[in-house]
Amino acid sequence: MSVISTEINENIAIVTVDNPPVNALSHAVRNGLCDALKDVSDKEDVQAIIIICAGRTFCAGADISEFGKPPLTPTLPDLMDIMDGVSKPLVAAMHGTALGGGFEVAMCCHYRIMDINGKVGLPEVNLGLIPGAGGTQRLPRLIGPEAALDMICSGKPITAKSAMDLGIADHVREGNLLETAIDFTRNLLKDKKPVRRVSDLTCDADNEIFEAYKTKSERKFRGFLAPFAAIEAVKASTELCFKDGIKFEREKFKELVSSSQSKAQRHLFFAERAAAKVPGIDKNTASRDIENVAVIGGGIMGCGIAINFLNAGMPVTLLEISAEAGASAKQKIEDIYNSSVAKGRISEEQMARAIDLLTISDCYDDLSATDLVIEAVYEDMDIKKQVFEKLDQILKPDAILATNTSFLDIDEIATATNRKGDVIGLHFFSPAHIMPLLEIIRTGNTEGDVIATAFALARKIKKTAVLSGVCYGFIANRMSSCYGREAGLLLMEGATIEQVDRVMYDFGMPMGMFSMLDMAGIDIGVMARENLSTDAYDERAFSVHAALVAEGHKGQKTGTGFYRYDDGKKPNPRAEELALEMAKKYSITRREISDREIEDRCVLALVNEGYKILEEGIAMKESDIDVVYALGFGFPRYKGGPMHYARHLGLKKCLKKIEEFAEKHGERWWSPSSLLIKLAKEE
Repeated sequence: MSVISTEINENIAIVTVDNPPVNALSHAVRNGLCDALKDVSDKEDVQAIIIICAGRTFCAGADISEFGKPPLTPTLPDLMDIMDGVSKPLVAAMHGTALGGGFEVAMCCHYRIMDINGKVGLPEVNLGLIPGAGGTQRLPRLIGPEAALDMICSGKPITAKSAMDLGIADHVREGNLLETAIDFTRNLLKDKKPVRRVSDLTCDADNEIFEAYKTKSERKFRGFLAPFAAIEAVKASTELCFKDGIKFEREKFKELVSSSQSKAQRHLFFAERAAAKVPGIDKNTASRDIENVAVIGGGIMGCGIAINFLNAGMPVTLLEISAEAGASAKQKIEDIYNSSVAKGRISEEQMARAIDLLTISDCYDDLSATDLVIEAVYEDMDIKKQVFEKLDQILKPDAILATNTSFLDIDEIATATNRKGDVIGLHFFSPAHIMPLLEIIRTGNTEGDVIATAFALARKIKKTAVLSGVCYGFIANRMSSCYGREAGLLLMEGATIEQVDRVMYDFGMPMGMFSMLDMAGIDIGVMARENLSTDAYDERAFSVHAALVAEGHKGQKTGTGFYRYDDGKKPNPRAEELALEMAKKYSITRREISDREIEDRCVLALVNEGYKILEEGIAMKESDIDVVYALGFGFPRYKGGPMHYARHLGLKKCLKKIEEFAEKHGERWWSPSSLLIKLAKEE
């Protein structure tokens, strides 16, 4: 069956793309469109042409699987050349999401109509690219360079209404899109409207606009190549003729598509989608109906978790120990929503609908009909087991019991129930209503339908979910503990707080380890380690942390931690003093430490632990680890996650460095992963 079909409706040719699931502009689609356009252009009885798509969406973009491979003709630019040569009115009829190459096809048409629920956008920047088929040259000609910069550099789609307001869409309507397109096109012919090529339009702007935009964007796009290449390409649309502008754009696109950044960002794009593919779990796996949710614990984390489900239109019962604590929790939730309203992210009506779905309770019996309960109480095994024991007694038989624990053994928590198969970990990241990652932890007994339900819920609340097995810290916090260990040791060995943070910030992390600890609260990690044997972690590495907390320096919430916050942000002298004291206590010789060593130790600690997690079966795939660390801790997307970055550096090179650290610092924490050794030999 052909992916392109043509029908003649009186004097209008209707060219339909049908390439499920999202009508990607594959080679077959491009080739079919080129042939169809040539054919109908030569027919004397055809006076106008409509391009429309079957299924749920207009062309949602290029075929990403073709990136990095030898181009197959006709390429997308080849198709655009043919479209630009069409001398009959060419109309794009868009529904769903016209993204990337799909939107570029629409812009190459002479007129554009949209379904009222449609969206358009150029998301290539999220793949480390810029539009490569005229998007940076046509969009500024349609809507002006400043609006075009916002769309291209953000990569965010806009609604049909916004597209109409900007001048992208010529007509927006609710109803049968094909009928609307035919009526619109007949009116074009009746009114003898001319062919209106976007490539014939001009675009002017002062150079200051681009310099100001670049300055404004430097922090937001720190480390990324693609947004700044996009600024240059849009600028070219104001300085060069269309033909030369297209040539400039294509050169920039080719540079980016072969860059390590784009390869890394494309890797994460596919990795995020692959994370939901779990062996033994597929679309035929039964899942449980979750119509309502309960959250136990009204702290910042519990409130954030609740908001996720309220935003998805699900009733939530938040359980606290008393009416007063419940009122405080409700106020926290209202404060978060009020902030969102003030920032224009949601309307007051949306806030009101969400709050109406919230019930506050201090009685476990109120949860008897709940489909899913998520425990988010104090990180203490005894307390969590008490909660699960109570839940086991009152919940209905098919309810799911979830814990938000960051570190604790969920298999042990499950022993407090008589329904171990219904227990699962749902580890949210703070702030829970904003962070995109959900770590789903299966125990040795978790039923398949419970796992399937967890992934379905993640999609409903717009989280990217990754499956982990049970171990201390799971994937995310186990790896982060290794990074934190090296940062703590480096501080005692002679590096400064600012140096360690600066090096990792320059590497691409959103903030350094000590800044992150101050923001989260140093006491959280200290309390978690109190329940651990010292065999499970390096006591030396976290001794400064414990001493700071003992003296009341818990981070931003107390005004002092590794930094002081009373007059801006400056290193806390007491933290430096404690580093010296602890170095003496543990007989650590202080020395000057290079930036290179700091980066290598922090990053390779992540890599080595990642491979240990993989070889133990805690993570299913290498790429899952990359997704966790990119979404959970801000590992730079343009480096693809720690595992992808290790392969970029070369596994042999990474292994050699790890072996050097093992020799210098001891094998207790630096013994190389056996899987890494195996893969390095195969490299």
